[in-house]
Amino acid sequence: MRSYPRNSPEAAARIVALVLIADGHVCRSEFDALTDLNAPGELGLPADGLPRIVQTLCEDLLMGDPSSSSMLGGVDASALSSLMAEVDEPTLQRRVFRLALAAAHGDRHVADGEALVLDAARRHWGLGGFDLGAHRHVNDARAA
Repeated sequence: MRSYPRNSPEAAARIVALVLIADGHVCRSEFDALTDLNAPGELGLPADGLPRIVQTLCEDLLMGDPSSSSMLGGVDASALSSLMAEVDEPTLQRRVFRLALAAAHGDRHVADGEALVLDAARRHWGLGGFDLGAHRHVNDARAA
């Protein structure tokens, strides 16, 4: 996986992109939620920058483990920790987490993969006060 400079717009956007793809598909409503919050501007990207980051992230993940049945298949705890470490400025961490949370809620459902990435960010960055369980809508039929 490519690396980006610490606290760069690309490193920050990649965390948001990871949440976007974590459930296996990106919904228009998730991108709309980010557009409403001016996510590219908030992250220091050009207006068309976020889709490019999503694309390069997908390319990197597919190069890492093309046989995986999940986009997150090649992203283990160590890889997540490395990605989170590229964003170490507290204000930027809170901004990224707020945008990632909005993306996850864009389709009114926080999938397991999205929760995994959000929880990793929360733990790695020491962000308290966020209970992901309170924000999740679990489909009981799927969980059974």
